[in-house]
Amino acid sequence: MSPPLLPSLEGGVLRLTLNDPGSRNSLSEAMMAALQEALDGAAGDRAVRVIVIAALGPAFCSGHNLKEISARRADPDRGAAYFAGLFDSCARLMLSIVKHPKPVIAEVAGLASAAGCQLVASCDLAVAAAGARFCTPGVNIGLFCSTPMVALSRNVAPKHAMEMLLTGDVFSAEEALRMGLVNRVVAENALSETVSQLAAKIASKSMVTLRTGKEAFYRQLDLPLDEAYAHTARVMTENLLQRDAEEGIAAFIGKRPPQWSDEP
Repeated sequence: MSPPLLPSLEGGVLRLTLNDPGSRNSLSEAMMAALQEALDGAAGDRAVRVIVIAALGPAFCSGHNLKEISARRADPDRGAAYFAGLFDSCARLMLSIVKHPKPVIAEVAGLASAAGCQLVASCDLAVAAAGARFCTPGVNIGLFCSTPMVALSRNVAPKHAMEMLLTGDVFSAEEALRMGLVNRVVAENALSETVSQLAAKIASKSMVTLRTGKEAFYRQLDLPLDEAYAHTARVMTENLLQRDAEEGIAAFIGKRPPQWSDEP
């Protein structure tokens, strides 16, 4: 049996490739566990500088595995405890991406549906092939995409999010770009190379600086304007005292490439 996830590391970029095309790369128990383990392991791995989440097959990710879900309706509690645990695990996975010290890029070809769309929205950046599609279709089967809504509504304007959630319609890559769900749309045969170039560019930066900035970005989003400025002023003060900021500024003034230590 093939593993649900194929990890590969090259040039500081860890590619995590979803490898269950038979279920359209659903977020099964096995898939979520494999992703969680890989993300947890990468957090403290100095060899990993950027993470890319990609997929094999015609779909990027179809969301939760409905066959696994339906099978638990035979439980004495009709699956209530299982469902609660499932969504707790999914929330932990999505939060692990947002709170991860390394930047995470989604490389999207094919359909990203329901929790698969949530996965894209949870990543820091997303690049889509021209034929990629996005939807939160739970409403069509009587199950509103409430947990995918959390990530979606933090990426796109409320009315765009509500249109996706209320209609269940499928949106094109260009529509996703217009809404702000993805950063770029490229030809399918250029997708991997585009993502590789983007990941390499980010991987060339100071890791301590990226970690500092990513954490501050998501933290300030939840703060009132005055508190956001106060928080980021503290962050920039601490950042200026880090070795890589001192080195980067000296290198800029001296017109030479910086030599990052990746240490605070």
